[in-house]
Amino acid sequence: MTNSVSANSSSNCISIIPGWVAFDLEGTVLLWTAKRRLVGCDGYVTMSCKSTKVAPSVDFDHSCSDSVEYLTLNFGPFETVHRWRRLPPCDEFVGARRSKHTVVAYRDAIYVFGGDNGKNMLNDLLRFDVKDCSWCRAFTTGTPPAPRYHHSAVVYGSSMFVFGGYTGDIYSNSNLKNKNDLFEYKFATGQWTEWKVEGSLPVARSAHGATVYSDKLWIFAGYDGNARLNDMWTISLQDREHACWEEIEQSGEIPPSCCNFPVAVCRDKMFVFSGQSGAKITNNLFQFEFKGHMWTRIPTEHLLRGSPPPPQRRYGHTMVAFDRHLYVFGGAADNTLPNELHSYDVDSQTWEVIQPSLDSEDPLGNEMTSSQGSILMPSGRLFHAAAVIQDAMYIFGGTVDNNVRSGEMYRFQFSCYPKCTLHEDYGKLFENRQFCDVEFILGEREERVLGHIAIVTARCQWLRKKILQARDRQRQRIKQQENSEEGGEEGAGAGGARDIPGGTRTSGNQPMLEVHIREAEAQPFEVLMQFLYTDKIQYPRRGHVQDVLLIMDVYKLALSFKLSRLEQLCVQYIEASVDLQNVLSVCEQANKLQLDQLKEHCLNFVVKETHFNQVIMTKEFEHLSTPLIVEIVRRKQQPPPRVYSDQPVDIGTSLVQDMKAYLEGGGLDFCDIVLLLDGHPRPAHKAILAARSSYFEAMFRSFMPEDGQVNISIGEMVPSKQAFESMLRYIYYGDVNMPPEDSLYLFAAPYYYGFSNNRLQAYCKQNLEMNVTVENVLQFRVLLFRSWRRRTRPRPGT
Repeated sequence: MTNSVSANSSSNCISIIPGWVAFDLEGTVLLWTAKRRLVGCDGYVTMSCKSTKVAPSVDFDHSCSDSVEYLTLNFGPFETVHRWRRLPPCDEFVGARRSKHTVVAYRDAIYVFGGDNGKNMLNDLLRFDVKDCSWCRAFTTGTPPAPRYHHSAVVYGSSMFVFGGYTGDIYSNSNLKNKNDLFEYKFATGQWTEWKVEGSLPVARSAHGATVYSDKLWIFAGYDGNARLNDMWTISLQDREHACWEEIEQSGEIPPSCCNFPVAVCRDKMFVFSGQSGAKITNNLFQFEFKGHMWTRIPTEHLLRGSPPPPQRRYGHTMVAFDRHLYVFGGAADNTLPNELHSYDVDSQTWEVIQPSLDSEDPLGNEMTSSQGSILMPSGRLFHAAAVIQDAMYIFGGTVDNNVRSGEMYRFQFSCYPKCTLHEDYGKLFENRQFCDVEFILGEREERVLGHIAIVTARCQWLRKKILQARDRQRQRIKQQENSEEGGEEGAGAGGARDIPGGTRTSGNQPMLEVHIREAEAQPFEVLMQFLYTDKIQYPRRGHVQDVLLIMDVYKLALSFKLSRLEQLCVQYIEASVDLQNVLSVCEQANKLQLDQLKEHCLNFVVKETHFNQVIMTKEFEHLSTPLIVEIVRRKQQPPPRVYSDQPVDIGTSLVQDMKAYLEGGGLDFCDIVLLLDGHPRPAHKAILAARSSYFEAMFRSFMPEDGQVNISIGEMVPSKQAFESMLRYIYYGDVNMPPEDSLYLFAAPYYYGFSNNRLQAYCKQNLEMNVTVENVLQFRVLLFRSWRRRTRPRPGT
């Protein structure tokens, strides 16, 4: 075979013959293909980070021989994800350095308005072109808003709207006041116009939050000069002549009065994070439903979820939305100015600290890493401003150390990986009840709940022992039956299932395993099973007595089965659901079930000054058991001393941690399928494979091999053993960390195996882009060529 690579500079493409791997001028890898199958990627075949919807452009040169096909692959620009870049700062002749200003994004430009330079308030309008990386003063006509800071600015249509803020002369400390005026700036004409609105107006304010949704401007909270606010107002921006302000009646868990906080809209909801709330300042995240005007405080479950905690409480920070994430940067956090970038996943409700790329750079292309190798991100700051253009966030200005105003502009390149569907995939497996191989027989009524041995034994050691005992009894019964029917060893050998590594058998011809659990009833056990598959429970109606009692039964099972993580989830729900109407019922049930922690919580709730009289006047108190009444009275007269413990709370293991241990050997005794990689066996679990891959789900449902063995390939290519193990890690517990050579093999795996999304491919793509160098390019070529030779050589016996 002849191998060659040719570049066509005029068309910005490269022609490749299979067996080679080629690279564009930026070092981006071009995946090869041979015969029929193209190993494609999102958008450009060259791993470009651009469009994800355009089909790959592939031209075949038919002048080539039939055995080898030339491909011409287009390639696009290269951009590293999660990358900081320092852009040219604002020059003094264009505009002053500032803080407490606003920025908005319109088309390919950032517009900066107002703020203060440390001496004076400003009302100039600056423009930064993100393509040319150049600053200028924006063209304006008409009368602009008075100089101000801590105002808000939003974009609607082709206009910017500025509301409120703090005005006056800060240098002479005169004429200082908050405003509630509304100005429009038209980008096309540069015209400033003030909206004169009739009727009720929001209280004049500054340091508030503002956003646009459903053709309306929404204003929330802020500071009126005397007190912090938490009211909400809206005004339609469609018709200036008939526009009027309307105060919104809010419901739910409304955030406390606050100021100096950001708002962002994601998934049709508005989010508010932290801010200045006096003594009540917290790092809570709240979401607002525009349709029902309902607030919800998002619980901080970072310990239970096994993910990093939320950012510290802070004020003067920024928060922007991109895809399904909220990004929080900067602010003042307990007398510090942190510069970590935090990301919140709206779908999974988890926080993480973003680790940026090591090749972050300044405008001249110099690396921004220190001599120690740490990344020089933007320094910590507060009262800066941020906006999003396409797939990047731009941060400008702010107050840095020593109360210095900044004129710096930074760009942060986002990544947009598809979310991990591990929990959802296992949850669907439980809901569909497909490939179940164990039936739990519960309580005295012997109600039945189906499940999967692989998931249950991975998550719960108590149930694992029960299943092992039941399986031993089942094997003894089968052996006795075989001996009686077919006569000893000959019958057992003829009728037994094929043994596989790990000492287990394929379950295709075995009856459903039955496991009796007398101490559990069906309804709470179903909730427990839901937790095993998804790491969470669907909380029922909050505060409803029967639902609280149900979770108490689940809590009792969690204690019995030693599921620490589920214990904490149940306690969190129950304590949050206890109120004046249900506290006595919950207390009595906790006493009956000997749940001391919950009982203590209920007793302390009852004896509070604001609760006690209301509780003892209820009819439920009259029917309470005498010992509990005595306890309540004694506790009211003489509260017990508070006991503080330095012992860390046992939060148990997560779904990811358990499935990782299961793949690494903990599940060997329960394997029921063999995966063959170039003839080498690898024991695995059918339920897990079927839950995560539509390829395996269809195979096991329709044409399961009789010998329980499945040959592994990706299309016509057989991956390396190392790459195959990387794929199993992704299937079992969602891991995407792998060496770049594995990414070459697994790039097409999401398409072939039918994973829920192309998350694995996105990581393979980034892995290759980040790690291909002049030094290892030949190693990648050799890997690909060996892989091609392996998949084209005849197999033994053919």
